[in-house]
Amino acid sequence: MVAEAKKREIKEAHKRKKIMKERFKQEENIANAMVIWINEILPNWEVMRSTRRVRELWWQGLPPSVRGKVWSLAVGNELNITPELYEIFLSRAKERWKSFSETSSENDTEGVSVADREASLELIKLDISRTFPSLYIFQKGGPYHDVLHSILGAYTCYRPDVGYVQGMSFIAAVLILNLEESDAFIAFANLLNKPCQLAFFRVDHSMMLKYFATFEVFFEENLSKLFLHFKSYSLTPDIYLIDWIFTLYSKSLPLDLACRVWDVFCRDGEEFLFRTGLGILRLYEDILLQMDFIHIAQFLTKLPEDITSEKLFSCIAAIQMQNSTKKWTQVFASVMKDIKEGDKNNSPALKS
Repeated sequence: MVAEAKKREIKEAHKRKKIMKERFKQEENIANAMVIWINEILPNWEVMRSTRRVRELWWQGLPPSVRGKVWSLAVGNELNITPELYEIFLSRAKERWKSFSETSSENDTEGVSVADREASLELIKLDISRTFPSLYIFQKGGPYHDVLHSILGAYTCYRPDVGYVQGMSFIAAVLILNLEESDAFIAFANLLNKPCQLAFFRVDHSMMLKYFATFEVFFEENLSKLFLHFKSYSLTPDIYLIDWIFTLYSKSLPLDLACRVWDVFCRDGEEFLFRTGLGILRLYEDILLQMDFIHIAQFLTKLPEDITSEKLFSCIAAIQMQNSTKKWTQVFASVMKDIKEGDKNNSPALKS
């Protein structure tokens, strides 16, 4: 018994040593990468961002110290939002909160009813309390509660046509952890203005179906056995993809892993969100093939917490985003065209 215990102790010590060694190596790699990003890449961003060397370094994950800066540059600011503009919309949000707490007899403004606005504000309040609850930093009294509340409130005033949608709080929270308040708002608004995010947050069903149809083309191409298994249960992508896309995986994956997914999403755009989805399906393919509809849906809604960066990114790397000779954008364009032609053929005007 003593010998067995001693053996276990030695084994555990070796394991700890190995983990420590890997951690030191990882920290050294991050430190070296940070120097390259700060001294070479960021000062020459436009010239270097698309080079093979930078893309490879980017794939390995951004050092936390430059992550926010790189995200901001990669997302861009097509909307030309300034910190001053953020302050204007934040002031409007604060006035609205004040008026709602005092009275609800406000006229409809900007085509959005008072009831909708109140519902939006209530939803923000509720969602903030459910955003990364284990971190305790976004809950009432936490250091980032008010900042998150401000960014989401300002956004509902900036884009009343979109308003607040569940899931937005997770995206804003990840940005707040990596950027200053006004920069986080600028990145948030521009990110939500991308075609894929806009389609999902506006709940544009026809566009969402086009994204799902494109995803299924690559699903069948890469994981044909699992694709047929899902088909046999009529398990459609919306059942698991909506939550992943709405929160950009920040609710479904451990935070450090979600940030690494964001790194490459900022590099590759919307295609990488769907490639990550396929990577997750590949990672758990063997388990999923043994499950029925209910268990698959439950499993994909709450992924295992022990999912590691190395395993997931190895599976993502194995996913080929090419169907025959067509890439994601070309397949998506074909899906758009097919659906448009289908709509024309089904038009009552054409049938008469």
